[in-house]
Amino acid sequence: MQDIREEAGDLLLQVVFVASLAKEQGAFDMSGVVRTICDKLIRRHPHVFGDASAKDSDEVLRNWEKIKADERREKHENTSILSGIPDGLPPLLKADRIQAKAAHVGFDWPKGETAPLFAKLDEEISELKEAALTHDPERMSDELGDVLFMTVNIARRLGVDPDAALNGVCEKFRKRFQIMEQCAQEEGKQISDYTLEELDAFWDKAKVILKNKV
Repeated sequence: MQDIREEAGDLLLQVVFVASLAKEQGAFDMSGVVRTICDKLIRRHPHVFGDASAKDSDEVLRNWEKIKADERREKHENTSILSGIPDGLPPLLKADRIQAKAAHVGFDWPKGETAPLFAKLDEEISELKEAALTHDPERMSDELGDVLFMTVNIARRLGVDPDAALNGVCEKFRKRFQIMEQCAQEEGKQISDYTLEELDAFWDKAKVILKNKV
């Protein structure tokens, strides 16, 4: 907690610094910063500070997005709920954010059901298989994108971080492969000297070794 307190102070320093520069230019001061965020929170939570009601968190999020869209409209900005998602986000994170934003306004798979999502994934995989037969790079890329996008959708519904999940698998593969390399070194060979069947045997051995370490 002491480290968190220190980092919070570093963050606050930046806010105070920016407010000080703005005050010198006659734009706004620290009081204005605090007042603006308070006004925003009150405006975007009418079910807390106003007379509006929300039956659940999903409705709260839908209202939040509607209010944000109204704010953008008043500023003559892009009113799309997806406009705030940075283009530079890593693709897995971007897919997750896009799907979550769409879900906030009700465009989502039925709650509590995963079977339709897996059925859709099977459909996308079938279309990828068909595209692979054509050897058309553009079509294959498009269909593979659909498979990945749907996989992220399932991860989101299961409450799994897709980026963390993929990173975990990469790490697991790395550990197993390095054990395979060690097996080859113990026999005085390079891993490229073995047949695929022999490498599969090393792979199975690596899985057992890592399992026993747990």
